[in-house]
Amino acid sequence: MALASLPARWRISRTQAAVLLGAFLSLSGCDGRWTPPGPGTDDDCVGTRCGTPEPPDSALEGSVRIAAYNVQRFFDTVCDSGACGGSNYEALPTPSEFGMKADRLASAISRLNADVVLLAEVETQASLDALTSRLPRFGYAELGETGAPASVDVAVISVHPITRVRGHRHRPLWRPDGTETRFARELLEVHLDVEGKQVIVFSAHFRSKSSDDPGRRFAEADAARDIIAGVAQATPNALVVLGGDLNDVPGSEPIQALERDGALLRVASDRPDDETWTYSFYGERQAIDHLYLARGGGAYVPGSFRAMRDPRGGYGGSDHAAVYADFMPAP
Repeated sequence: MALASLPARWRISRTQAAVLLGAFLSLSGCDGRWTPPGPGTDDDCVGTRCGTPEPPDSALEGSVRIAAYNVQRFFDTVCDSGACGGSNYEALPTPSEFGMKADRLASAISRLNADVVLLAEVETQASLDALTSRLPRFGYAELGETGAPASVDVAVISVHPITRVRGHRHRPLWRPDGTETRFARELLEVHLDVEGKQVIVFSAHFRSKSSDDPGRRFAEADAARDIIAGVAQATPNALVVLGGDLNDVPGSEPIQALERDGALLRVASDRPDDETWTYSFYGERQAIDHLYLARGGGAYVPGSFRAMRDPRGGYGGSDHAAVYADFMPAP
């Protein structure tokens, strides 16, 4: 989608948009586009040694960078389910394996240069603590623990203070056929104080397509749209952003439900499709990790959405790319 074709409610003035875009492009290099490394590079090849520029420290003074990253089954060293390792669902890493994975994930998160990161597939507080202990810049963290054995949960880590937390997992949801369900994981709502400005983020991980239940994923998206739009309406001066592994692609029924009535803008919509994919399913590149801006306070910095990948896809040892974008909180 071209910048000029964005709906008027998402645009700041043309002059402001031009200033924002120009500032971002001048800082990000490579005409503002992240370019995958060429063939023959290793999985950890990131940065100028691969011909791939690191993300800029900040796109624009006063902006906040928000990222979403599925870290892929970050289990701790305790067997909670009673059936661990091998072909069982719950992995059981050794302390050394756990530490090495935490090191690799923390390094990948650090390279995003983000202020807030919305995480998926973090098993326990011990898993989250292992990350934050390696990321001293992120002084604030919240886990959306469901309490189930071997649950892989969402979380939020932030350099800015957390002022309020809410969960929505126990809200009744309704499939298209009228049957009741619940969010597969917590829909974690976290309020932040960003230098005196209000920012609200929602970390989500919708129902996966393993043993698929598309009606449940549709119900999650439909309800999330209502919850997030309601929060944005109730706090008109807040920047409100949803991010996470939503397990479906643009144009699918769940994503259409999320975008119903234009209450939420998928910020990657102004980038080419070949730059926004986050997951490879048997060679098919799919954009299933997303960031959305709710209509209301704040703005998306045009053109700032990126998907960070290693050369073979995925990022930091995960099978998912990480995504990020820059936003301007309301004055």
